[in-house]
Amino acid sequence: MMTLAPARSAPVSDDSRGAPAAMGTRKSGFYRHDLDGLRGIAIALVAVFHVWFGRVSGGVDVFLALSGFFFGGKLLRTALTPGASLSAVPEVVRLVRRLLPALVVVLAAAAVLTILIQPETRWETFADQSLASLGYYQNWELASTAANYLRAGEAVSPLQHIWSMSVQGQFYIAFLALIFGFACLCRKVFGRHLRTAFVVLLSTLTVASFVYAIIAHNIDQATAYYNSFARAWELLLGALVGAVVPLVRWPMWLRTLAATIALAAILSCGAFIDGVKEFPGPWALVPVGATMLFIVSAANLMTGTGSDDRSPLPNRMLATKPFVSLGSMAYSLYLWHWPLLIFWLSYTGHSHTTFVEGTVVLLVSGVLAWLTTHYVEEPLRLQKSAKPAVPAQVIPLRTRLKRPTIVLGSVVALLGVALTATSFTWREHVTVQRANGKELAGLSARDYPGARALLNHERVPKLPMRPTVLEAKDDLPASTLDGCISDFSNADVITCTYGDKDATRTIALAGGSHAEHWITALDLLGRLHNFKVVTYLKMGCPLTTEEVPLVMGDNRPYPKCHQWNDEVMSRLIADRPAYVFTTSTRPWNIKPGDVMPGTYIGIWETLSKNNIPVLAMRDTPWLVRDGQPFFPADCLAKGGDAVSCGVKRSEVLSDRNPTLDFVGQFPLLKPLDMSNAVCRKDYCRVVEGNVLLYHDSHHISTTYMRTMTGELGRQMAAATGWW
Repeated sequence: MMTLAPARSAPVSDDSRGAPAAMGTRKSGFYRHDLDGLRGIAIALVAVFHVWFGRVSGGVDVFLALSGFFFGGKLLRTALTPGASLSAVPEVVRLVRRLLPALVVVLAAAAVLTILIQPETRWETFADQSLASLGYYQNWELASTAANYLRAGEAVSPLQHIWSMSVQGQFYIAFLALIFGFACLCRKVFGRHLRTAFVVLLSTLTVASFVYAIIAHNIDQATAYYNSFARAWELLLGALVGAVVPLVRWPMWLRTLAATIALAAILSCGAFIDGVKEFPGPWALVPVGATMLFIVSAANLMTGTGSDDRSPLPNRMLATKPFVSLGSMAYSLYLWHWPLLIFWLSYTGHSHTTFVEGTVVLLVSGVLAWLTTHYVEEPLRLQKSAKPAVPAQVIPLRTRLKRPTIVLGSVVALLGVALTATSFTWREHVTVQRANGKELAGLSARDYPGARALLNHERVPKLPMRPTVLEAKDDLPASTLDGCISDFSNADVITCTYGDKDATRTIALAGGSHAEHWITALDLLGRLHNFKVVTYLKMGCPLTTEEVPLVMGDNRPYPKCHQWNDEVMSRLIADRPAYVFTTSTRPWNIKPGDVMPGTYIGIWETLSKNNIPVLAMRDTPWLVRDGQPFFPADCLAKGGDAVSCGVKRSEVLSDRNPTLDFVGQFPLLKPLDMSNAVCRKDYCRVVEGNVLLYHDSHHISTTYMRTMTGELGRQMAAATGWW
């Protein structure tokens, strides 16, 4: 996870680029070569931690802080200069020319690789995120994905890293409007105290954003991670330092100590802090604060009063050519390294890279980044030079290539248009394909026996599988479509009624989405046997007494689940249904098979004390490979079949239903087990009776659930005696 390159505080001429790197002089004005070097350190940390360690390094936060410092500082200097133009148009044009060309090139390359390497089931996600990346709202697209239990598998994509670019793009526009707007309104009011007014304004906004980040982090860290308002303080703090840094004066020994501590904190951050779980909360202060400390450690350079030999050693080290060169192509290197990593893992089927594979990914990323920087970014970013006084043939080739050309700009523009048109076209195609999913409820029982082929050995004709790999994603239970399940951020109890809504007998369907996917069969049975089904559902949240529940799959804290459980148990006791239908097992996280968690026992005790019987359904298998969930639809789209895309039964189900061990202790516990309707004796295939079992990696498709209705009805009749 990374970010776009910080805005340059001042252009650098071709001549100055050929000279030894300097940290800041009267000639170079406000330019800080040591911060270019820091940017090089940050991109190295981000890429290395992504490729070899699968962790967040804190480099993203360094970039966010630097972006706020450079871009914010530049705007503040303009706003504080009497008579300076406050037109936003030139700034926006510069941003577009600097940021979009490289992004479009990488997105276009990623689109081609997506078609060549990834299954068509993943093309829609790429199209959505491609449009989000071009529109600079990718962070909100990912926040929506993180908050949606049914879209969890979409999060890790070739374009996931562009979330931070979107945050910065939004900040640039908002900050531009804020600073220039405030300056236009208040220049005359505050006069020479305008800088102080800006400091107060930025301080207030920074504190407000930081407080919001802590609150959002505690409520739902996964979505807060991508939230622009929760990340704004990192950029605002950089801008605030940009406003006050010319006033800072430090003795050399203190500046050297500060620079050393700051650099050490940045280098070690990823090893000691799990940023995926801790950011953008208080721990993000480590990389952001260290960046600010590094900036002010050479504050004298911002005014042109310092010299190289009077600057702290860490700053001089990062101002050397290797670090500056790496920093100059940080933006392109960031753009390339993540998609290349994801495509390689997708192609090989591995969950992580070896040392050699990671090295190759980094080398290829570096080469592509260098080419993109020098032959796409720079020619379209730099202003067109005046007509030379010497013949073109004696001008260095690289200098001529750097000049913007109509051809290069046109190619990039056409790529952007083609990418946008292709994304919209594929989304429309998928929409049309899924419209056929309305037929799924009326499939012929003879042609599509589904579970009946397993249970009753019914004949299976040779027909195309339904739902298809493109239909599967939307083959969802009615309760999801009706909004009858609380999402991650909602602790309220939502109830809806299905089955025979006028019946006097009630079954309460309670728990998470693995309880929810039974609603399709329960609704049919309720209408047939005169009982109503009232839902009490929350995404990823089974009935449990666990004090600190975790989200299944990524093990992040889920406090809303605990709150919801307290409320729902009170509601169930008050409503007194004839039965509570819920899941009674979960997959083991540490070994094959399934288990009844100890935190379920308190639920059985509470319901038993209130004389409410429980229809305890054994959970259906979760499909996992190499410790990660996998999607049968993806596997089938890649050319797999019902067997190769399935799992051994022994890996996902124990020999004996764990619930049976507790029946003696809780007589009102009525175990139900539909394992034989989804798995064969030794193997769990992903297609049975011409019907795809899963609409994602672990939820039963609505179409297959319909075919399980008969067997579920038989087991419920034995447990309840109602029919």
